[in-house]
Amino acid sequence: MGKTAVVIGATGLVGRALVDQLARIESIDRIVTLTRRAVSHPAAKVDNLLVDFDRLEEYEAYFKADILFSCLGTTLKQAGSLQAQRKVDLDYQLNAAKLAFKQGVSHYLLVSSSGANASSRSAYLCMKGELEDQIKALSFPRVSVFQPSLLLGERADFRLAETLASWLTPVIAGLPWLRRYRPILGSEVAMKMVQVSQSSGSKFELLTLSDVFVD
Repeated sequence: MGKTAVVIGATGLVGRALVDQLARIESIDRIVTLTRRAVSHPAAKVDNLLVDFDRLEEYEAYFKADILFSCLGTTLKQAGSLQAQRKVDLDYQLNAAKLAFKQGVSHYLLVSSSGANASSRSAYLCMKGELEDQIKALSFPRVSVFQPSLLLGERADFRLAETLASWLTPVIAGLPWLRRYRPILGSEVAMKMVQVSQSSGSKFELLTLSDVFVD
């Protein structure tokens, strides 16, 4: 009998690619995408369910699955304030993880960020680090955390800063001492997540940027 996978952040760069790739995996019978607005997918085994992330506890039954892929995230510009960004990047994801844990999810996979650290002076990296620490404390049977750097690929929204950085970073990252900052395709992060979900691993595994690139 195949597995059920839940994906939050399915409309984002990594999430869209992830759903497409999971739909081709025979061992996955059902893929549940939890979104705020309706999103269709051509694969019959992809079910889109609408949720209000501010009242996520009302949808606890939606998290009954084998695997949870957490790709949710926003930017400070999109959120409008640091507090609003923190709600999406930390609170929503932690609430989803707690519900998934209660529903018996055995493998939790999180897209975090290179440099994530709860002690960082960067508010963004600090919230990413806090989330990693709190997820680890939930004691899932297995947790896999991915720490990519700048994500490249076609986005639904135009981000000037990221577009400029995507042009410059590949050149800069060619220098040996800056390789840990090199960008990565969102589709490649998704591919690595699928690979990890289909193989055995330790209770907690942290995949830093060099680990996230597909071999």
